[in-house]
Amino acid sequence: MRLHRLELAAFGPYPGREVVDFDVLAAEGLFLLHGDTGAGKTSLLDAVSFALFGSVPGVRDQAKQLRCDNAPETVHTEVSLELTVRGRRFRVAHSPEYARPKRRGTGFTKQQATASLTWLDGTGEPLTRIDEVGRTVQHLLGMTKEQFFQVVLLPQGEFARFLRSDTAEREKLLERLFGTEHFKRVEDWFSAKRKESRTRVERARVLADQLAGRVAQVVAAEPPAEPDEAWLTAVVSTVESEAAATAAGQAAAARERARAEAALADGRALADRVRRVRRAQQELAEVAAQADDRAAWADELGAARRAAGVVAAVDTLRAVERQAELAADAERHRVREAVALGWTEADPPRAAANALREEAGELAGLVAEAERQRDDEARLAELDTRLASTDWDALGAEADSLTVAVAEARDAVADAARAAATVDGLRAAAESAATAVRHAAELPAAERALAEALEAHAAAVDAHQDARDRLLDVRQRRLAGMAAELAAMLDGPCPVCGSLDHPAPAAAADAVSAADEERAQEAEQRALRLRDRAADALRQARGAVETLRDRLAGWDDPVAAHQSAKQACEAAERLARLHPARVAELAALERKVEDVGRRQARLAKDVASWQAERAEVAARVAERAVRLAAARGAFASVAERRTRLLELGAALDAVADARAFTATVAERVDEQRAAVADAVLLAGFADLPSALGAAREDEIMAKLDTQLADARLRESTNQEILADPDLWGVDADTVVDLPPLVAAADAARERAEEAVADARAAAARAEALAGLTDRLQKAWRDLAPLTAEFAELDALTDVVNGRGQNTARMSLRAYVLAARLEEVAVAATDRLRRMTQGRYAFVHSDEAGARGTRGGLGLDVLDDFTGRVRSSKTLSGGESFVASLALALGLADVVAAETGGAVLDTLFVDEGFGALDADTLDDVMSILDELRAGGRVVGVVSHVEELRQRIPVRLRVRKARTGPTLELVSG
Repeated sequence: MRLHRLELAAFGPYPGREVVDFDVLAAEGLFLLHGDTGAGKTSLLDAVSFALFGSVPGVRDQAKQLRCDNAPETVHTEVSLELTVRGRRFRVAHSPEYARPKRRGTGFTKQQATASLTWLDGTGEPLTRIDEVGRTVQHLLGMTKEQFFQVVLLPQGEFARFLRSDTAEREKLLERLFGTEHFKRVEDWFSAKRKESRTRVERARVLADQLAGRVAQVVAAEPPAEPDEAWLTAVVSTVESEAAATAAGQAAAARERARAEAALADGRALADRVRRVRRAQQELAEVAAQADDRAAWADELGAARRAAGVVAAVDTLRAVERQAELAADAERHRVREAVALGWTEADPPRAAANALREEAGELAGLVAEAERQRDDEARLAELDTRLASTDWDALGAEADSLTVAVAEARDAVADAARAAATVDGLRAAAESAATAVRHAAELPAAERALAEALEAHAAAVDAHQDARDRLLDVRQRRLAGMAAELAAMLDGPCPVCGSLDHPAPAAAADAVSAADEERAQEAEQRALRLRDRAADALRQARGAVETLRDRLAGWDDPVAAHQSAKQACEAAERLARLHPARVAELAALERKVEDVGRRQARLAKDVASWQAERAEVAARVAERAVRLAAARGAFASVAERRTRLLELGAALDAVADARAFTATVAERVDEQRAAVADAVLLAGFADLPSALGAAREDEIMAKLDTQLADARLRESTNQEILADPDLWGVDADTVVDLPPLVAAADAARERAEEAVADARAAAARAEALAGLTDRLQKAWRDLAPLTAEFAELDALTDVVNGRGQNTARMSLRAYVLAARLEEVAVAATDRLRRMTQGRYAFVHSDEAGARGTRGGLGLDVLDDFTGRVRSSKTLSGGESFVASLALALGLADVVAAETGGAVLDTLFVDEGFGALDADTLDDVMSILDELRAGGRVVGVVSHVEELRQRIPVRLRVRKARTGPTLELVSG
């Protein structure tokens, strides 16, 4: 995999479009990426990751905020990368999801994430679906995004933590790199299967215990500690014997109960027949005693029914007579109304009414003419008023005044708009000038701090060099006197030849002990740490001065420029603030001008229309006035005369109708009087008073009828009862003694019910025991193979998870990771030895941890100076960085080989070089030279000042308030 060109827009801290040409950076095979803290160096590596996978490493991907906050709204956020993988050159691009302003209206809308892949070698179709692009990139690279982040973007900090971490933390990192999740799934599978098997065994055992308990509960006994077939057989035999005995007792009790209940039924039947006979005889005696009363009731009811027709005829006669009286009153009232309206009673009322209606019809058209005449006269008055009240001259003067005001307002709006357009530029200029003033004030102190840092660094370098020279001198003197030191340790046989004689042991003229060497080394390390701190301070001081000088470039007099810009900005802001008010004022004046023009045009049109309409209406009013005067006569108006005629006609019609109705009602009265006389004769009464005296209310007649019907029903019903064959021969005085029979039946029923309950309980116990017996025997048969299966699976799961018979205490996943770690240790040792002049080598250990904890992922270092293996946690800061770099490079080789991925022609090494001394830095740079000698391109991300002199090709990230920019430096 070789990178060619990276383009990013509005991504991370970069507001605009930036381009990184890796072909230019790769000319020497090694380039440096540097800049101030927080400038955006890591964001460039994030851009490479985002272009390939659509995500960035670590927790930064969780923020989901990849668009630059300072980016203009018109710039679309996108990252594209042109690269060659496996001989195929293509361009891949990703754009994140973010909120952008709506193109229409206000507010924001969601810009969806996109992806594209374009083949630049002329083969293949472009891809635009996010999932297709992701699968294609992962297939070409041969690794996931997590592996890419670890292998191509070498994060030294994580590998330093890896060296010092325990087994669990190392296991997490190695799992991400080597993808051993399927081995973890195997472990989980075994654990899940064991859990399932244990659950099945426990369920089967609980079921068997529950069934045994229920068997014991059936026989009301405690179950034995270990229930078996013999116990179950004895229980079944006992229950079956009890069921047979209770069934026989139930049959005998049932026969006795049947005999007692039959005797009781016979007694109750005889008592019921005696009661029925006695009651029927009593009812018939009562009915016979009411014979005279019933005859009187029948006569009274017959006379009342005959008089009902006479009463109805009399009621009708009275109603007709009342109607005749009302009709006569109405006729007299109608005559008085007609006379009041002018009727002389000389002419028949109906003929006079018809003549009046004809005359009113002739006046109907003139009534409408009179209404229109009043409307036209009102319209003439209105038109005269309007023509006399026009304000033409006032409108002309107002229009002239508004024209002058609009011209002045337009000039004021233009001045305010020009001022508003320059506010942002003037404000930015004022802020830039203020920043320059602050930087100018900070520069002298920064230069003094740089001078002090230079002196302190030079002193620290000299002190460290002196300490290193003393250490080398002590080591040389100790090596020179090593023979004497070994001779001093002889106290017995020679460890080489075994001789007890030591004829010429060496003597040291200038003896140096191991403690002396250790003290010299500690002094050298202290001096080195002081030198490193002085170098860091010098780098920070130099960076601060360079930054301030860069920011002050082009400023001759920042104070004067700031004052001038501030005054211009304040003046423009004051004038710009008036712009909305002036625009509103201009709009209001223009609306007034338009309104006055419309009013003038409308008034001219209205005057012409009013004059023409007035002439037409005046002629129509004069002509109509002559005709209306003739039709009005002595009345105030034509409508009043017509109304009087119609009212009199209606009154005469009412008189004629009333006279006709009165004559009709009088005839009906005579007819109804004759009908009443006929009804009296037909009913059989001597006269009308006799008929009315025999009449009764409906309630009384209904009561008499009910009494007679009840007496007849009682008589017939009781006669039918005595005629029943079942009652023949029954004496009403017979006495039946029931209590002894009831007591005997109750006692027999209780004994039978107790026998039934006992038999049912025994049968239920036998039935329940039969079902429980089958289920318990089946549960015992099912439990045996489940127990054997669980024992085997339990032992195997312990072995897979590093417990039980697994003496190495290594799980299956840890075993695989240990093998991978051993490969990494071998690959990393080759580089570590060259970086440390052969002193250190990685040593992998698969021993179990303390107190039985899991092992297999131990990683220590072999110190060639002492010949002993020591913990990687004892390495110094610089040694830890070298070891981390070697481990990262070795891991990159192993992961690339493991995944079968593309050859990694481009690597990035992130930070950590500041902890190295000059010699170690030379060794590390040699390793990086070897990497680029093999055709790789290595990008180093670092603040170390010395690397700027060692690496000629550099990509500098310049930090600024408006966003960083990139600068390519070569040579």
